[in-house]
Amino acid sequence: MGYRITLIPGDGIGPEITEVTKRCIEAAGVDIDWDVQQAGESALEKYGTPIPDGALESIAKNKVCLKAPLTTPVGSGFRSVNVYIRQRFNLYVCLRPFKFYEGVRSRYSGLNMVVVRENMEDLYSGIEFEKGKEETRELIRFIKDKTGKETGEDAGISIKPISVANSERIVRFAFEYAMKNRRKKVTAVHKANIMKFTDGLFLDVARKVAAEYTDIKFEDRIVDNMAMQLVQKPELYDVLVCPNLYGDILSDLCAGLVGGLGLSPGANIGEDIAVFEATHGSAPKYKGLNKVNPAALLLAGIMMLDYIGESEKASKIEQALAGVIREGKNLTYDFRDPGEKNCVGTREMGEAIVDRLK
Repeated sequence: MGYRITLIPGDGIGPEITEVTKRCIEAAGVDIDWDVQQAGESALEKYGTPIPDGALESIAKNKVCLKAPLTTPVGSGFRSVNVYIRQRFNLYVCLRPFKFYEGVRSRYSGLNMVVVRENMEDLYSGIEFEKGKEETRELIRFIKDKTGKETGEDAGISIKPISVANSERIVRFAFEYAMKNRRKKVTAVHKANIMKFTDGLFLDVARKVAAEYTDIKFEDRIVDNMAMQLVQKPELYDVLVCPNLYGDILSDLCAGLVGGLGLSPGANIGEDIAVFEATHGSAPKYKGLNKVNPAALLLAGIMMLDYIGESEKASKIEQALAGVIREGKNLTYDFRDPGEKNCVGTREMGEAIVDRLK
């Protein structure tokens, strides 16, 4: 009997890379009954909401979801469906691995690191006060009364909560992940020198949890210094554990080290539900053009297979993908230098991976 897994094909180029990912998983011999659901702009047009109840019910029932990119408007419109799903199902871990594959156009080689990002709080908690609203003016007056600090009447305000409970469970996940995957070091990222009551709390909790894992080396880095370190000597780092915002920013930096977002998968994991996704955008300008790299969603599918216990077949697909990249004949445009013409489309790269799985 096969697995029942929720599949969200997404917006823009999502359906194209979803089809490639499905074909590769099926070619590896994994029997999956895909429960296809809509979310994002496509769902908004059809159902009047970017996240229909049917999609939420499917995720809750199946416990595992593979999700292609969804469109989120910048500055207006509905808030991120991705953030909503994480908060709705308490998917407190954002796990993003970054691995160099031979044949990728990059200034670095041999890198293999992981960012463990806290998903539930920090500035992404959604506690915001809009400029000009009475509740915002009230908050500004409260801040002045309690701290003596002046905040302009024309300010919008976001609140940054960081708790002991959420900090402890994300740091503990990072150490457990390191032990399970034979990683040697965990680095906590923070700005505790400035934000002493939020990032300072996170660092204090990280140090206390680290004391329980004496076989794993622990260190901490201030976030701006961490960004510089990753550019200068990324090979020194292994597992980074971060509050929400820093994890988001550093994840994209790490993606740049190994070839870009086209090779960057992610997993959002809770106590009993997990959602796996490509971390790049929906690229609507490339929709239907058979142009984009399908690897990020395929790598997310590989993470998903490992999660459900199909590690052998996950490894088989990864080896096939790595072989296609190493060979260099059937790769999309983003693997080439700008202006190079010897590239193939999404489907053709997928077919080359499938051929290696037969």
